[in-house]
Amino acid sequence: MLKVSTVNVNGLRAAAKKGFVEWLAATESHVVACQEVRAEESDLPVSLARPDGWHVVHAPSAAKGRSGVSLYSRIEPESVRIGFGEPEFEDSGRYAEMHLPEVIVASLYLPSGDVGTPRQDEKERFMAAFLPYLEELKAKAEAAGKHVLVGGDWNIAHAEIDLKNWRANRKSSGFLPEERAWFGTVLDAGYVDVQRKLFPEGPGPYTWWSYRGKAFDNDTGWRIDYLMATPGLAEACTSVVVERAESYDKRWSDHAPVTATFA
Repeated sequence: MLKVSTVNVNGLRAAAKKGFVEWLAATESHVVACQEVRAEESDLPVSLARPDGWHVVHAPSAAKGRSGVSLYSRIEPESVRIGFGEPEFEDSGRYAEMHLPEVIVASLYLPSGDVGTPRQDEKERFMAAFLPYLEELKAKAEAAGKHVLVGGDWNIAHAEIDLKNWRANRKSSGFLPEERAWFGTVLDAGYVDVQRKLFPEGPGPYTWWSYRGKAFDNDTGWRIDYLMATPGLAEACTSVVVERAESYDKRWSDHAPVTATFA
């Protein structure tokens, strides 16, 4: 049995002050993928940098206070990798992977984008470079008899059932036709959205809610955090849960952890 969680922590040091440390200690997950860590390892206390019982890889961004991904694993990795070979993004703190005995688990923080700005151009360049890597990773893993699981904040709501106000966001980054089509090519490449495999009907469940207004209270959210598995692993998935906070004041991030169990 393997249990894996993914969560955008919206600043690991800030999340730690609101409950992330307690959540990490209590989780039954064997691997936790974090995004938007926004810290160097040297900035973190030991309880976050190298907590007891966990093997850790941190991939910070060269731009201080931005991006950053981490992986915490109770299983000792055979090897780790930071980046996916594209020079522009090697030190951007957007991708890291752990090679475990039977599965390669990755943490992804895909750029968020902003229509009509260089940030959207960056997102498009990232997507164009990342898809061939995903295809290569799947092929190499299968040749080695391993599975792949890419967890992260993909910053794309794939379908109308993946966000509450989809009509108002048809021209917004994260729900643009070309972004949704790109996500479709990831599925076409053989990766499986394990949550949608188990729960094909919507709406949601959502994984991110703006801090503005009553978005959380009204469940006006987006489903942009995914666990994407290669087919053999996806078939073994028995449960996917969005760990939504009980109330607004108990949130330690604007995202909720997504946790999947594989038998």
